[in-house]
Amino acid sequence: MAARIASLLVACLVSVNFVEAVELKYPETRRSDHIDDYHGRGIADPYRWLEEPDSAETKAWVTAQNAATEAYLSEIPARAKIRERLLKLWNYVRFSVPTARGGRYFYQRNDGLQNQSVVYTADSLTAEPRVLLDPNTLSSEGTVALSGYEFSDDGKLMAYGLADAGSDWETWRVRDVATGKDLDDEIRWVKFSGASWTPDNQGFYYSRYDEPKAGSEFTDSNYYQKLYLHKLGTPQSEDKLVYERRDEKEWGFGGHVTEDGRYLIISVWRGTDPNNQVFYLDLADPAAKVVELIRGFHAEYSFVANDGPVFYFTTDLDAPKYRVIAIDTRSPEARREIIPEAEGVLEGADFFGDRIFCTYLTDAYNQVREFGLDGKLRREIKLPGIGSAGGFTGLRSATETFYSFTGFTTPTIIYRYDLKTDDVTVFRQAKVDFNPDDYETKQIFYESRDGTRVPMFVTHRKGVKLDGSNPTILYGYGGFNISLTPYFAAGRLAWLEMGGVLAIPNLRGGGEYGRQWHEAGMIERKQNVFDDFIAAAEKLIADKYTRPDKLAISGGSNGGLLVGACLVQRPDLFGAALPDVGVLDMLRFHKFTIGWAWVSEYGSADDAKQFETLLRYSPLHNLRKGTKYPAVLVTTADHDDRVVPAHSFKFAAELQHAQAGDAPTLIRIETSAGHGAGTPTTKQIDELADVYAFLVRTLKMDVK
Repeated sequence: MAARIASLLVACLVSVNFVEAVELKYPETRRSDHIDDYHGRGIADPYRWLEEPDSAETKAWVTAQNAATEAYLSEIPARAKIRERLLKLWNYVRFSVPTARGGRYFYQRNDGLQNQSVVYTADSLTAEPRVLLDPNTLSSEGTVALSGYEFSDDGKLMAYGLADAGSDWETWRVRDVATGKDLDDEIRWVKFSGASWTPDNQGFYYSRYDEPKAGSEFTDSNYYQKLYLHKLGTPQSEDKLVYERRDEKEWGFGGHVTEDGRYLIISVWRGTDPNNQVFYLDLADPAAKVVELIRGFHAEYSFVANDGPVFYFTTDLDAPKYRVIAIDTRSPEARREIIPEAEGVLEGADFFGDRIFCTYLTDAYNQVREFGLDGKLRREIKLPGIGSAGGFTGLRSATETFYSFTGFTTPTIIYRYDLKTDDVTVFRQAKVDFNPDDYETKQIFYESRDGTRVPMFVTHRKGVKLDGSNPTILYGYGGFNISLTPYFAAGRLAWLEMGGVLAIPNLRGGGEYGRQWHEAGMIERKQNVFDDFIAAAEKLIADKYTRPDKLAISGGSNGGLLVGACLVQRPDLFGAALPDVGVLDMLRFHKFTIGWAWVSEYGSADDAKQFETLLRYSPLHNLRKGTKYPAVLVTTADHDDRVVPAHSFKFAAELQHAQAGDAPTLIRIETSAGHGAGTPTTKQIDELADVYAFLVRTLKMDVK
């Protein structure tokens, strides 16, 4: 034991020795001789020890790396002023779309710089609201976040989930709306689940995993999710197991009680594959068994509503851009089309009142159409411009609904739609310290390497000179069927005010054009995503928005993979790279927490053919010593249990080892934070100020 402690201390000391680089110092990281065998091929993994987040050596490395990054950033004069401007821009009142239950209204509000938004309730739209739940009182640093909530149909109870330090693990509690006090109920080890109340409002359905072994919460894989029923006033140990599949460790379950209280709809998911199964349970029959209505992962089905035994779904079955269908559970093979597939991608449908509201995505921005229950078009909801719309929810008996609209330079506007009169009025409108008329957003199209036409939003000050001198952030994602649509973020304004250009392409792998667009960026076709991003950079340069030494690429999570892959494939094309909480080790991503779920998107190194594909683009494994890479600031968090920080740790260490040029290769590691959701406002501002300061210096921007 003494020898082990001594060797560990030596390793820690070695890991914090500093080596001189141009204009900065960064730690030299210990390299081991660890080699893994993949299908008869040896692959070195010299920083395997960084996969242990709580080891003394890793903690010492984190401290040293943060110190080096702070030393570099502290020398940038503009850093303090950037943070000051971010504070001012961020300091505006913002609201969520209201929910109506039991004659009450519920919504979230943030006064501006509160670390977490606060839940309010009011008896009417004109009544004085009162605080129902303030997460800011639950931790001194604002690191406890509200991860989800659901109100009982009578509006008397609120089930809500809390996440600590950015973790995906949640603890659920129940609050009495009238008193604002919690009941004794506590539900732990919930992950990737909401809550759905029983018809009598005396309990709710939820999904959870088994309690992990102590110390493994942030690394071990999550398998065998189970669906439970919790009855109020009873301990979690007495919760009823509603459904599990011991023969299918990767299956997960989402339970939803229909509005009429008759059925429990069970959506069965497997990883991040959008295809799912749908089962149901007749709650009116105590002896009923779970019925497997839609078996096999052959298409995506999202439950919308029911009229007794007739269930309505949106689906991409025989409709890559989705449609609305009805299935009569008494004869499930007979399916009726309600709203056919259209030109745009159907993102969602909501039944309430006597109508159906459908939100479509056309060239990556939203359009909303209103249909009758017979599927006939009634009208198109007029939106203020090119942007993103959300909301349009309510009970079938609703006489009103609320929805939001936002764009790159349009702070969120919340509207009230009176279903009796069809009148639309502004309910809340954010007011931010800037003039939106000073900026413009264009949508341009360009060709990727294989000729595919790709759209891209470009936002900047009006009158920008196309002389190639503009500092530009190219931001992308390209995966998991996720669409990048226009939305307002106060932090981006600071970049635009400094003369920056923001470009966001809609890469393959996303959901902007339906199933085929997504599948064109998966597994063996993942290189298409990187080609689309590289072509976007070349388009910005060709159109003289910018030039390579003024161009930064940015992306988070799967977007961090995008940035890492393009950085190693075309280091000559960029002046800076910002991989945030990225998936950067493509050979081992499936070994941690929920990483196994991404195999449907990426493939797995356990498969010999897919191993070769992954190895060709894995950012960690394609760094080459002696290469001049652009300036890189890797960002991650020590409690990220979605994309474990080892990805970023190992990539940053290898990049520092490989870098032959003068550009800085730094990593910023946030403490008491996770993958991004629920990050306190102060931490968001601090990180963005550091990122912009880094770009000011590395892109040589004239900012005082």
